[in-house]
Amino acid sequence: MNNLLLVEDHTIVRKSLRAMIEKMGEFRVVGEVENGAEAVEFCRNHRPDLILMDLSRPVLNGIEATAEIARHWPETRVVVLSASDGEHHVVEAIRAGARGYLLKRAGASDLREALRTVISGGSYLSPDISTALMARLQTGGGAPARKSGREGLSPRETQVMRLIAEGLTSKEIAVSLNLGVETIRSYRKTLMKKLGVSNAAGITRVAVEANGGPVPVQ
Repeated sequence: MNNLLLVEDHTIVRKSLRAMIEKMGEFRVVGEVENGAEAVEFCRNHRPDLILMDLSRPVLNGIEATAEIARHWPETRVVVLSASDGEHHVVEAIRAGARGYLLKRAGASDLREALRTVISGGSYLSPDISTALMARLQTGGGAPARKSGREGLSPRETQVMRLIAEGLTSKEIAVSLNLGVETIRSYRKTLMKKLGVSNAAGITRVAVEANGGPVPVQ
């Protein structure tokens, strides 16, 4: 039986999801956490096979957490759970490393199909999303525009961003680039301001999106 982690901060919703999943008899819910930071920490200690990740989470949102998990523990598969069917959210989630995207309005059968498909190595999109994307392509709309998030960065800032995304500390980056630690910390602050993020995980997410997928572990 595959081990599954639930990431959802609403207790009623979380308990309902747990009951639905356990009723399937195919997945063992081994943990429940309320935000992305806790999900990353859980993965560090327990390595679940599958994560059902609510997209809009405080502390560390679902996109940022998915990027971290995909980078460090690619064997753990993530299915994003969201109330939003916006194309940009779907694209961000998949680029961050999610294997599936499930809408909260989906029923138990859709949840079962999503989990089964992803744990078996496939990818899953809620039918409503698949239909909308197909219609967009058929009418010549093309894929949603991709933004790199790196416009306006200097070559050195881009270099520091990539090293942060690889998990290096400020001290390690300083040694690697032969710069002072305070200089690297200053670069971090500048990057967060330019990229519109508030922490290293946000910088990592931008680096992931800019490279079209999870940043490889070095």
